[in-house]
Amino acid sequence: MKLPGCDAATIPKDKIVGYLLSTTHRAGKSKAAFFGKHGFAVENWRALEHALREHAARKPVSRTVDSANGARYIVDGPLGAPDGAALNVRSVWFISKGTTVPRFATAHPLKRRVT
Repeated sequence: MKLPGCDAATIPKDKIVGYLLSTTHRAGKSKAAFFGKHGFAVENWRALEHALREHAARKPVSRTVDSANGARYIVDGPLGAPDGAALNVRSVWFISKGTTVPRFATAHPLKRRVT
């Protein structure tokens, strides 16, 4: 199963610039180091936005977690990077109860390879 409604998914700029690519964010700086060494940069933050959208659209959902507030969708697999690498990444998306639009929550490198 692919992420439902992935064509309408929202990815706030601040999630990318202020978190995933922020070298000063307490929880995000290790992610910034990972994504940065593969060519993603704040100056071209839309490249990571595009890669995350492609990741969600092309890779199957590996797990769904339902809660009283909605459902969390976990997508694992290769994410294309500007340097040509296929990064082994998990992206997490949330669809609130009563809506159909996925919202990007986070992404991080995976240690194990997923095809």
